[in-house]
Amino acid sequence: MTGAVLDHLAIGTGALTDGWDLFGGILGGTWAYGGDSPGFRWGQLEFGAGPKIELITPTGGPDAAFLERFLATRGAGPHHFNFLVPDIGATLSRIRALGIEPVQVNLASAIWKEAFLHPRSAYGIVIQVAQADGPPPSPAAPAEFPQPGPPAAFDLIEHHVTDLHGATRLFEEALDGQVAGRADTADGPAVEVSWPGGRRLRLVQPSSAGRDDGLPLGGALHRIRFTRAGAFGAAEAARAELLSQRLGLSVELASH
Repeated sequence: MTGAVLDHLAIGTGALTDGWDLFGGILGGTWAYGGDSPGFRWGQLEFGAGPKIELITPTGGPDAAFLERFLATRGAGPHHFNFLVPDIGATLSRIRALGIEPVQVNLASAIWKEAFLHPRSAYGIVIQVAQADGPPPSPAAPAEFPQPGPPAAFDLIEHHVTDLHGATRLFEEALDGQVAGRADTADGPAVEVSWPGGRRLRLVQPSSAGRDDGLPLGGALHRIRFTRAGAFGAAEAARAELLSQRLGLSVELASH
């Protein structure tokens, strides 16, 4: 790894099976790895291209408080972006140079070092920055994991922010994204940032930003898009819509 890369989007939920059914059974995600951490259970799915999806659910005890609080406050939904980096010290220095102070910095482990950016500083969503120096856990997929559907690419994350310039600087200058394009969209000006492997993040500043735009903490993840060869059937689309609502997501299904 030569730079930071957008590794996954994590989604908090009270029912992992909804995520397995949507991202595995319908969208063709395959089991990558997962396991139990203090206070929560998690699993990651990978796709034909794009970042992984991580699903996390609380398992109780004091270490579950962060996730239980999240679910009680806003319900299931996008929880954080994860960026894997080769040198977390260098990345944190670049982040601080932008005037953003990381929180919950833990560099003690020999195999997993991490820090977080609060959504007030990171334009509306928690960002986890991590340096992994050991192999990921490799338990088998859970018994309820479905047979994956036709393979799809996790094509796009669209994130709405109230400060497009500041958000672009964070993802480009501190997190090694490449600005792939700028455009005026129906929602407002947008910047697309990319990382290797088809990982794409579209930052949009809605035209109403600066007035009563309703964006919490400076931003909100707006939608995600999955693309596959061949059209999605009506039954698949209806099932995906139901599951995405349960997961607090707006999911666009596209074909090519």
